[in-house]
Amino acid sequence: MASDLESAREKQAVLEDSHHDQSSDPEQTATEQETKDNVVDWDGPDDPQNPMNWPKWKRLIQVAFGSLFLLTANLAATMFAPGAATLANDFHITSSTITSLTVSIYLCGFAIGPMVIAPLSELYGRLIIYHVCNVMYVGFTIGCALGKNTGMFLVFRFLAGCASSGPLTVGGGTVADVVPPAQRGSAMSLFYVGPLLGPVLGPIAGGFVSESIGWRWTFWIITILAAVSFVASVFFLRETNAAVLLSRKAARLRKETGNPALVSKMERNLTPSQLFILAISRPTKLLFLSPIVLLLSLLCAFFFGLMFLLFTSFPTVFEEQYHFSAGVSGLSYLGLGIGTAASLIAFALLSDRMHKALGDSPKPEGRLKPIMWALPTVPIGMFWYGWAAEKQTHWIVPIIATTVFGFGYLLVLMPTQLYLVDAFGAEAAASALAANTILRCLFAAFLPLAGPSLYARLGLGWGNSVLGFISLVFLPVPFLFYRYGGWLRERFAVKL
Repeated sequence: MASDLESAREKQAVLEDSHHDQSSDPEQTATEQETKDNVVDWDGPDDPQNPMNWPKWKRLIQVAFGSLFLLTANLAATMFAPGAATLANDFHITSSTITSLTVSIYLCGFAIGPMVIAPLSELYGRLIIYHVCNVMYVGFTIGCALGKNTGMFLVFRFLAGCASSGPLTVGGGTVADVVPPAQRGSAMSLFYVGPLLGPVLGPIAGGFVSESIGWRWTFWIITILAAVSFVASVFFLRETNAAVLLSRKAARLRKETGNPALVSKMERNLTPSQLFILAISRPTKLLFLSPIVLLLSLLCAFFFGLMFLLFTSFPTVFEEQYHFSAGVSGLSYLGLGIGTAASLIAFALLSDRMHKALGDSPKPEGRLKPIMWALPTVPIGMFWYGWAAEKQTHWIVPIIATTVFGFGYLLVLMPTQLYLVDAFGAEAAASALAANTILRCLFAAFLPLAGPSLYARLGLGWGNSVLGFISLVFLPVPFLFYRYGGWLRERFAVKL
């Protein structure tokens, strides 16, 4: 603080000196000099207050907590799935669509939440979003556990999804805040441990929990995990948004120096309401005006929807086709877990090395290379899974197919997120990722609802083949952006 005060006073001294030296520099007016010296920035490239300059352990903690929050959020998305049939019996639900909705409505919250959370994070920072959303998430999850009827359960399930979308929305921005581009591959791998483990461990644990002590306990377990992670975050999590930190620094220096003209380097001179309206429009503008954000969001959204379609179909396939019990059917999710774990390891080992090999000033498009190799495995996995289940081959065969799908799915999703962070920078990263998240979660919420009718009409073989053929449409996308991404970013630059 003392150094900040001294720096501000030095700026004022320089300003006073400049008035005496104007005759020696006629091209620079007093107004220009005053404006320049009243701008508050970091105290040099090595300023310890800049999150990029924090100790490595402190920066890793910020990423690790984002991953931990996403672990509990994704556990809730899938842990309940094996117990949905039991809830349907308890609440006398006869519609298969409503039963599927008890699982997928959580993803609707995932889609709606970022529309408000993303702009709020740009205005007030990441930290308050994490804390407020976590408290709300705990409360709404308790509401799910205490649900008395279908309507009450669906409302709390939706609200829990909205609250849990906070870490999902601002997590990518946190990575951009504290990790230099050359190291973001490894950081994103750490960040995605939570989203990887949650959807896989959730159904495995949920199957046995719902079978032994009831579906309500799936929500009590999630509540305990979320509460513990929140309490720990209060002690270790810190604000990382550079714009917010500089704004606070400017406010502090205005008070300490008595100079009301001091402003942050990132100040926009807008009221909070104007900033909120501006920020809330960012994800929508990026989604519809940037072909890169639109196509990559559609790609991720469809694949994300396929994963949740598989999640909701596994209990039916393995309990009806292979006569697994509710508890054992949860083990069928291990195939996806092994595939996504393998892709996570591959991404952690190769991503930063590949990016570094591109030179000292690598273009963001270099992040797209893994997608070119991995994307074909998604339709292959869908064809394989569908026909293996249709023909009732040995149960291990469709599970191996989901391993192939899981490997390709995550190795498409992670580089895409990283590319959006690198291409749009820390300032707009949260909004670009929010646009991607909104579309992803809408597909994840509604595509599984089409599953029962799709499989009833076409069967597992042709039903999954149709989805596989749609996946093939996206094959040219990474090649297109790898070659023309730089030109498209300049040609369709979105003013935020």
